[in-house]
Amino acid sequence: MLGARTRLVALLGHPVSHSLSPRMQNAAFQAAGLDWAYVALDVPPERFELAVRGLAAAGFAGANVTIPHKRAAAALCDEAEGEAVNTLLFEGGRIRGFNTDKEIVAGIESRRVCLIGAGGAATALLPGLRGEVRQFSRRGAWPPDADGCDLIVNATPVRDELLVAPRPGQTVVDLAYSGADGDTALVRAAREAGCSVVDGLEALVRQGAASFELWTGLPAPVEVMRRAVRA
Repeated sequence: MLGARTRLVALLGHPVSHSLSPRMQNAAFQAAGLDWAYVALDVPPERFELAVRGLAAAGFAGANVTIPHKRAAAALCDEAEGEAVNTLLFEGGRIRGFNTDKEIVAGIESRRVCLIGAGGAATALLPGLRGEVRQFSRRGAWPPDADGCDLIVNATPVRDELLVAPRPGQTVVDLAYSGADGDTALVRAAREAGCSVVDGLEALVRQGAASFELWTGLPAPVEVMRRAVRA
């Protein structure tokens, strides 16, 4: 139950009604024995700066930032980790921005990457990618071509359209998720091809665990978070 001493964290995006982050983070706070709560707020771009400064003024511990605000969030920070951030920490009157999205691809070795998308999510992933990156978006090079790539990354919200056909031996990372199993069209095709897969739910957990640790200073209960998003 929320009380006067409950610490609050928000998710800022547009839209956010589909997000599983509140379920995941609230399960994590409960497992850690914290009187914290996580709420999702649908904030259009024209109200984003007002919303962020309002949360900081109201004493929120921090926030997550999702589509379409990651670049705008970095621009608002007193200190930002790169050009796009997904995690905000409010402390001492300052706004600090962190990129926990890069944890999604941490440890994945590759020689050539097919990166689909050119928005804030793709920008946030770039520091964590290894090897030559070939980037595709509808505003530039299109359609995606994964020929010769050993890693395919979908950093767009596209769920039901197969933007590129994965082949055996490739690794596929998809930031989008669909339903309780997280299986988008790309993930289904990747599993059928025998690829190594990081689906959208696992991606959510990886970045969310890093955010949890930034806000709380405690180790994230990762398995609790995984169970929460796949329940």
